[in-house]
Amino acid sequence: MADTYHTIKTPSEAVFKEKMSKFLAFAHPVGTIEEAKDIISRYSKKYFDARHVCWAYMLGSARERFLSSDNGEPSGTAGKPILGQINSFGLTDIVIVVVRYFGGIKLGTSGLIAAYREAARMALSEAEIVERHDMSEISFTFPYLAMNDVMKLTKSGEAEIKSQIFDNSCEMTLAIRADEADKLRNRLADIDGVSIIS
Repeated sequence: MADTYHTIKTPSEAVFKEKMSKFLAFAHPVGTIEEAKDIISRYSKKYFDARHVCWAYMLGSARERFLSSDNGEPSGTAGKPILGQINSFGLTDIVIVVVRYFGGIKLGTSGLIAAYREAARMALSEAEIVERHDMSEISFTFPYLAMNDVMKLTKSGEAEIKSQIFDNSCEMTLAIRADEADKLRNRLADIDGVSIIS
């Protein structure tokens, strides 16, 4: 299904050592670019004494929003290999940060690429990968008399109630898989008195 994508359930981490250099890799699930930047900034502050804090993120079910940084490593030796692992695992809504402590022995371009790739791979291997769906929200109002029909409909499907106000005129917001949203809208519209807001 087009609205299905994969991400990690909870943060994971790993440590990779190569010729005295230490690579600390951290993978986090994220929902926005701001969230990804916040995590990158947190690790940059926490590991301020590290030689490099490199990273990559991928966002959206279509996997169209992504960015990576070598943070001072030779161009293409850190961010791209990290992003490459996100692609290899077919993930999105994720940020991976790899912190490098230099051990005094230069790794060379191919050595750096291999090390950052392996650190990212190890962090992802520790993670639980989960399937998620694009969600849509539907807000609508209905008279109190239609309560039973509305509640029957919300209980029968995959919809999750996000908010509800019960008064003389009631209001509700439901979240449902994007590919099921039109079907639910049509079924709601068939109930007397229901008025769909969005």
